Amino acid sequence: MKEGYIKAAAVTPDLKVADTKFNTERICEKIKECGAQGAKIVVFPELCITGYSCGDLFLQELLLKHAMKGLKKIAKCTEGTDAIVFVGLPVCYRGKLYNAAAALCGGEILGIVPKTYLPNYNEFYEARYFAKGMEETVYLDIGDESVPMGRRLLFTCDTMKELVIGAEICEDLWAPNPPSIDHALAGATLIVNLSASDAAAGKADYRRNLVCGQSARLICGYLYAGAGNGESTQDVVYPGHNMIAENGTLLAESKRFENETVYAAIDLKKLEEERRRTTAFEMGDNAGDYEEVEFSLKTEETKLTAKIDPAPFVPGNKEARDQRCDEILTIQAMGLLGRLKHTGCKCAVIGISGGLDSTLALLVTVRAFDRLGIDRKGILAVTMPGFGTTDRTYANAWNMMKRLGVTGLEVSIKDAVNVHFQDIGLDASKHDVTYENAQARERTQILMDLANKENGMVIGTGDMSELALGWATYNGDHMSMYGVNSSVPKTLVRHLVRYYADTCGDDGLQEVLLDVLDTPVSPELLPPKDGKISQKTEDLVGPYELHDFFLYYMMRFGFAPGKIFRLAKQAFSGVYEEDVIMKWLKNFYSRFFSQQFKRSCLPDGPKVGTVALSPRGDLRMPSDACAKIWLDEIERMM
Repeated sequence: MKEGYIKAAAVTPDLKVADTKFNTERICEKIKECGAQGAKIVVFPELCITGYSCGDLFLQELLLKHAMKGLKKIAKCTEGTDAIVFVGLPVCYRGKLYNAAAALCGGEILGIVPKTYLPNYNEFYEARYFAKGMEETVYLDIGDESVPMGRRLLFTCDTMKELVIGAEICEDLWAPNPPSIDHALAGATLIVNLSASDAAAGKADYRRNLVCGQSARLICGYLYAGAGNGESTQDVVYPGHNMIAENGTLLAESKRFENETVYAAIDLKKLEEERRRTTAFEMGDNAGDYEEVEFSLKTEETKLTAKIDPAPFVPGNKEARDQRCDEILTIQAMGLLGRLKHTGCKCAVIGISGGLDSTLALLVTVRAFDRLGIDRKGILAVTMPGFGTTDRTYANAWNMMKRLGVTGLEVSIKDAVNVHFQDIGLDASKHDVTYENAQARERTQILMDLANKENGMVIGTGDMSELALGWATYNGDHMSMYGVNSSVPKTLVRHLVRYYADTCGDDGLQEVLLDVLDTPVSPELLPPKDGKISQKTEDLVGPYELHDFFLYYMMRFGFAPGKIFRLAKQAFSGVYEEDVIMKWLKNFYSRFFSQQFKRSCLPDGPKVGTVALSPRGDLRMPSDACAKIWLDEIERMM
């Protein structure tokens, strides 16, 4: 429960139709099993105490009496389990029978939520037995307890304010206006659905889409527990399809036709943060119509069982990754295309180092020119060898330009920079930040002046990871006329270039691109050693895969350093030691805050994903913001 995580379970128990004693015992066994696994929320299927498929037996008083007896026993079972439990049963109130979900915790019956929408078509005939759930909250006497019953109940955890649970039952989700909408707008962050949806060809996909879609629409967690084996197969079969979703993402799903329990940790703080960011999610004025029922759970650390993706910007599945890469390349190209059309410009000037970022920018520019029907010769690709240029990168730059059919130009910066060093009185043997930045600024001046000369546009090559860390020379490679890579993280740049290599249909070009991918990331501002790159970026600023991970969770969800560290430890277990992760996390926050002034004056560039750093769009942050509270939290963890 710490840091907003809570473990949930969706359960399909073994059952026998109308055998309430057997069903009650199985439910109690599963409650204890889920409790032992650390589940704090446990959801069972619709009418699980009796079985959904009782038919006209629901009209038998004895069955209803034993169902209530079973409920009391299950409630008592929760005394020894630190969890809130939802079970389904038929409930009588003032001469009417309701298909209901009962919430249980700490040995008590917290409340009962009746089903709103009753299917009465095809194989379903619930209206034969059940009444539509009442709008107002009434009170039902169960033994010595007076239990609230109604459609507008929310169950709120007093030890975890983010946990607010609303309940709906099966068909409620299929309806045009599901009760979960009102629940969420009244404050529910988690929806439980007790269901008895039968099996039919293709229905599982539809059901899954409904669950995931509703969790996305409501920015909530969604627990779905379906009836399974043991229900009558007289006319239909029940697949036991259990699912746990979080804001559109399916966290866990059971095998069908097997009575399984699935577990997942839901991040409620992440959901709250997402709701705060999403201005279209407006809390309704219906909260006053709801009665809140409080319950308590122990505050414990929830073990994260799900795999944490170490590369959140990069889809793990190749098919999805290829699709993403093609889409991003198109977005980049269309952004540049729009700018070229607007300005009437038919010349693009771009610096080519033979490294990853400039390669991607050139590929994007080629794609934009092709879409516009402009001759690729209008792309002026400039290689500007300096003190750190290696034969490998130099050769790759030229080979790439020739293969792509663009206009290539070589302008050495060595003489000009040496003259500049003399002008400012710098000892050229002193390889300090001035030595490095002077080269970057000289290259930018060349590109800008060539753009003026050719009536062209300078295409920026820097990526989002460099922007996050401020790893760019102010008014040097930091500046351009349009930055096509400005929202592409370094971990994704590699895959974009790889995708282009795999799909270009040119063996020679593919060979060059693969060698670029195999070249260490470097600004090449220091002289090489033995002809090889001596300056490796990640040795200086840290691994980009770590920084991209930090960036994603900081920007996308607003997570604090402690939570990011916890996620990183699990994501990079066996790859980086904890002290290494902590070192670069501190470095990330220090650089991110101190380098905002560079991001405040970025050139235009297209947003390609959910995280971007444009000062005109996603990140409106003062350049003199203080990092103290973030760094203090890191210091406390060290």
